[in-house]
Amino acid sequence: MTLALVAGLLLLALRRRGGRRQQAVRDVLDAADALEHRLRQAREEIEAVVGEDAQDPVRDAMREMLRQRLWLRDHGEDASIAQLAEVRSEIDAARRRIDQQLNRIEQARASAA
Repeated sequence: MTLALVAGLLLLALRRRGGRRQQAVRDVLDAADALEHRLRQAREEIEAVVGEDAQDPVRDAMREMLRQRLWLRDHGEDASIAQLAEVRSEIDAARRRIDQQLNRIEQARASAA
């Protein structure tokens, strides 16, 4: 009886850990999707202001996002929850930087109008 209880608690703990890990992976992927969407918006905004032939400042951010997605693909199964949280934090920081750049573009547009 005690052995069955211990086995049940161990199984529950493993599932709970797996559930948190799976949620962390989903959170990273959701953040990456949101960043990608925001980067595409940023590219459109920048092109609208400076034209399509101008240097693309979004390219580095897109490369970083791709690097993070590849890392997740290659290491996501073995990554700790802390590592996944760190990647998520990096993605969120990149999105905040893009938002700041877009705000500056919007302010420049408003000043020019």
